[in-house]
Amino acid sequence: MNEHEYLAHLHDLWARAWPAGTPREPQYPLGQRPLTAYLREWARRDPQRPALHFYGRTLSYGELDSLSERCAALLAELGVKAGDRVAVFMPNCPQMHVAFYGILKLGAVHAPVSPLSKALELGYQLKDSGAQVVICADQLLPIVEQVRDECALRTVIATNVGEMRGAQSGDAAPIPLPDVVLAPKCASGHAIDLLSALDNVSRSAPFHEPQLDDIAALNYTGGTTGLPKGCIHTHGDMLYTCASFLPVALRADRNAVFLNFLPEFWIAGENAGLLFPVFAGAALVLLARWDPLAWMRAVAHYRVSHCGMLVDSVAEVLDHPRVREFDYASLRQVGAISFIKKLTRGYRERWRDLTGCTLYEFSYGMTETHTCDTFTLGMQDDDDDLRAQPTFVGLPVPGTEFKICDFASGALLPPGSEGELCVRSPSLFKGYWQREQASAEALRNGWLHTGDLATLTETGFIRYLGRRKEMLKVNGMSVFPSELEALLGQHPAILGSAVVGRPDEARGQQPVAFVVLKPGSGASADELAAWCRASMAVYKVPEIRVIDALPMTATGKVRKQELDKLL
Repeated sequence: MNEHEYLAHLHDLWARAWPAGTPREPQYPLGQRPLTAYLREWARRDPQRPALHFYGRTLSYGELDSLSERCAALLAELGVKAGDRVAVFMPNCPQMHVAFYGILKLGAVHAPVSPLSKALELGYQLKDSGAQVVICADQLLPIVEQVRDECALRTVIATNVGEMRGAQSGDAAPIPLPDVVLAPKCASGHAIDLLSALDNVSRSAPFHEPQLDDIAALNYTGGTTGLPKGCIHTHGDMLYTCASFLPVALRADRNAVFLNFLPEFWIAGENAGLLFPVFAGAALVLLARWDPLAWMRAVAHYRVSHCGMLVDSVAEVLDHPRVREFDYASLRQVGAISFIKKLTRGYRERWRDLTGCTLYEFSYGMTETHTCDTFTLGMQDDDDDLRAQPTFVGLPVPGTEFKICDFASGALLPPGSEGELCVRSPSLFKGYWQREQASAEALRNGWLHTGDLATLTETGFIRYLGRRKEMLKVNGMSVFPSELEALLGQHPAILGSAVVGRPDEARGQQPVAFVVLKPGSGASADELAAWCRASMAVYKVPEIRVIDALPMTATGKVRKQELDKLL
């Protein structure tokens, strides 16, 4: 088939598999306008409506709109213009929301930096993005000061993470307060205090309505294949991500109560915390970081209805000694993200027993695509999605298309074949910041070549196999680390695992599983190997190495290149 016929066939398969009652087109409750306009409109219609709950403090839509307007005015007063990049270097807190919408309202570009970054990493990203202004958590000021001169920063704005929490403390707080929220304020003579400056800003920001094609953010990739690259995303990318994902994958409206603990510098956290609630006009419960007890108390206290979680977080809740003390009846949609632990029928069964709602795989996506490219809600009948490996990621969201291509030739491969997953979407990034060659290699004829291995089933569903470079060849047969990690996750003694390959003269490659055990399990590597031999095809059985902890990125992924060094 040519590409037109190939895609027509896939669209027919997708239409047949589409869950009943699920929208086929993106939905825009306030029209095709940037999310800054959504915030202004929700604030105009109902200024007292809760926008954000943060450890006992509730910020209304009117307050969030007003504070972000003042932030835009402050930045304008400091010389920031449309198109300028503003770095945001802080963990989850209301000030990040104020900064995000203030930057966008001015027409500037949001350039988030992981708050776990050290000086070398921060300096690289500041220089690469060209940001001359940074808004940071005051606890991170020492790191900013290390790179201030070399990065030509002209303005540093700082804020204390806990400054906008409620007045309650200790047992009186609705949910437990983490150390990052309790940390005392750090004064600095070299930084502008954000909240004081917002109170005293002398003029209004010039009204600016961004166009959907204007650049809104530089979202940096994780740098697993070299130094991080900034993905250029527009206001239209953000809007489409919301309009295509919320109606089909979350079924959320203004009555929803979202909860987010995913780090908001990360694009999945940006979607879940900064974008989705404002698009829907709904409330958000924001956690500064993950804590199972805080999550349980927040769900019960705020009557949370929608949340995205790592499967690892799900496991922590299910195994928590106090799990049965709280009411989870408000939960309607909880999506799971399979990183270290993979979603299994066992987790789903236990979750349904606890909460009454069905746990489902959230989506497939990348930073380059704004990460919400597929949905699985409505495809859980009889657990068919979890009865076979690899990871089931469902169908493309409305307006997005996939194809499977041969890695070498680029030729189209029919359903049932394994090959490179390529995606075409309205939220596709516009290129890597200042990297024309890398952009041209990734974007070809309107398609992103992801480098990911996947298969489209005969019925049109997408199953994710993993990164191509991670696939192992054992005696000529393909072995996917993600599949072995999912199987290992079913062993009761294993807390987490990551599989890599080492060269083997006889077999080509040998899978090696680095395993972290649950405290007190007492399982040995020999016992785990015996279990693997009884549970897997012989060519898949990994060599077991027990370690104390897996090396992790800031976004919860395993740094497999560091495991390679241990081989």
